[in-house]
Amino acid sequence: MFDPRALRKDFPMYRNSIEMQGKPLVWLDNASTTFKPDCVLKAVESYYTHETSNSHRGDYDLCYNMDVKIQETRETIQRFINAKNSAEIVFTSGTTGSLNLVAYGYAAKYLTKDDEILLTEAEHASNVLPWFKVAETIGCKVSYIPLTEDGRLTAENLLKVISKKTKVVAVAHVTNVLGYIAPIKELAKIAHEYGAILVCDGAQSVPHIPTNVQDLDVDFLAFSGHKLCGPTGIGVLYGKFDLLKLTDPFMTGGGMNAKFDMCGDVGYLNPPLRFEAGTQNIEGILGLKAAIDYISSIGMENINHYEEELKKYAVEQLLKTGNCTIYNAKSEAAIVTFNINDVFAQDAATFLNSRGIACRSGQHCAKILNDYLGVVATVRASFYFYTTKEDVDALVDAVKHGKEFLDAYFI
Repeated sequence: MFDPRALRKDFPMYRNSIEMQGKPLVWLDNASTTFKPDCVLKAVESYYTHETSNSHRGDYDLCYNMDVKIQETRETIQRFINAKNSAEIVFTSGTTGSLNLVAYGYAAKYLTKDDEILLTEAEHASNVLPWFKVAETIGCKVSYIPLTEDGRLTAENLLKVISKKTKVVAVAHVTNVLGYIAPIKELAKIAHEYGAILVCDGAQSVPHIPTNVQDLDVDFLAFSGHKLCGPTGIGVLYGKFDLLKLTDPFMTGGGMNAKFDMCGDVGYLNPPLRFEAGTQNIEGILGLKAAIDYISSIGMENINHYEEELKKYAVEQLLKTGNCTIYNAKSEAAIVTFNINDVFAQDAATFLNSRGIACRSGQHCAKILNDYLGVVATVRASFYFYTTKEDVDALVDAVKHGKEFLDAYFI
């Protein structure tokens, strides 16, 4: 098992002793974004200082070398999620871009007004709003798989609502508020039995738990680089190759076509290049490879095990305060969603900030879920492999004094 304190030496944000409100920073907003290790920064800097060139745009060494490095990144991601081949790896701007590509490039092309899309109330906006737009455009229906009383998605509940009209089941592998791990393999099996595809939002799962797309049998999987120690503005869409061939590009332009003429006769390249119009986020691609290499060296099983133990510790200690309500005490992921009793979530987050603790407050881009929980907003503390028990202890101590939140406004 690794030592999170030792790993912090790899992260400038820790070495630079960043402070908030004059207090040492306690970073507990990893579900939003993660810190970047030196190797990622070095990969990005090296592109600008030693390797600057475009890709697929020149017959010279720098360009060829960049073509090779981008292909190496695809192969790294292929191994990381166990895709069949690197042609199933599409570079996008992030999870949002990936899900929009599936929604508009595949669903809007093949669904009809008689079809149905199934979501859950726990989905992030990025896995809700594109499907709303598809439904609005073609007149199909968006319905919801019921959650269990504590907010979990189960195969049994999918079976209650799925039908032959269902063409898309789009769900998060790990939800970003409650942190439950969905039984994706079972859900995919059920979806396929009814002739539907399974679209998986992996933004909160791929950085934290081992992901094997062939074993899960997902049809599409989306995730972002910045949530796994990589740069912002780079993400991945995995798709089964046969489905990618059926999907239309969301954007068109240079680099994704085989031909076009004055009459409008256009031929697109095969996946993945047909989805990568224009100059790609090359620095992001190289930084993403460095990030995946880094977390792979730690080991995804190790990360998952450590975070499970840290989550249990956090829940136990927070409950001992008697001063908060936890909405996902039994979920598996390293996310604790709570409210300090009788304190509005944003006031609580402001108070935590006054103690140097960075947590997210609000609706967390999952606005439907708050109706389900019966609350206006919540506070979310989210951990990663570099989060320590001391970070959790700082949060717990702050929650003990949460009724003093007004003090934060007079510092």
